[in-house]
Amino acid sequence: MTIEERVAELERRLTALEERTAAPPAPAPPAPTEGDFWALDGLKTRLAALGAEQGGVLFTGTVRLATNERYDWQYGLPTEALLDGEEEDWTRAADAFAALGHPVRLRLLREILGGRRTVAELTALEDLGTTGQAYHHLRQLAAAGWLHSPGRGRYEVPAGRVVPLLVAIAIARA
Repeated sequence: MTIEERVAELERRLTALEERTAAPPAPAPPAPTEGDFWALDGLKTRLAALGAEQGGVLFTGTVRLATNERYDWQYGLPTEALLDGEEEDWTRAADAFAALGHPVRLRLLREILGGRRTVAELTALEDLGTTGQAYHHLRQLAAAGWLHSPGRGRYEVPAGRVVPLLVAIAIARA
């Protein structure tokens, strides 16, 4: 095989590999139909009554986990409160997002929401690293408010963070 043929084969293999590992494109949202924006319409009505001229943001959800725990939650703020807030509000948000910025931490959260709550159950999972690394990630999540420990060696996502966590995951998919 000549050098040119070898280079061509390597380029073909590299292209095939890159195509397999490329992230799939985000799905296009469906075209809205009448009634699709019922939550948005309700938010607009409420903001108009409050005199919030710049608009606002609302997120909400109702969740039943595999453990049969149920969470109903909503949170909304006028745009002014978000954009004109204190700089430290944005810094705290950066800390919360940074805690979610590691695949092992996201896996831990998913497993905890799925019912694995003890350190023994979590550290027995493959691909989480050493027990010390797992504890490091659990501490990072707890420090950012994504986890709390109701008892020794047990973790759970606080009720007020279940829906926001799932909203963050949904945002990352959009």
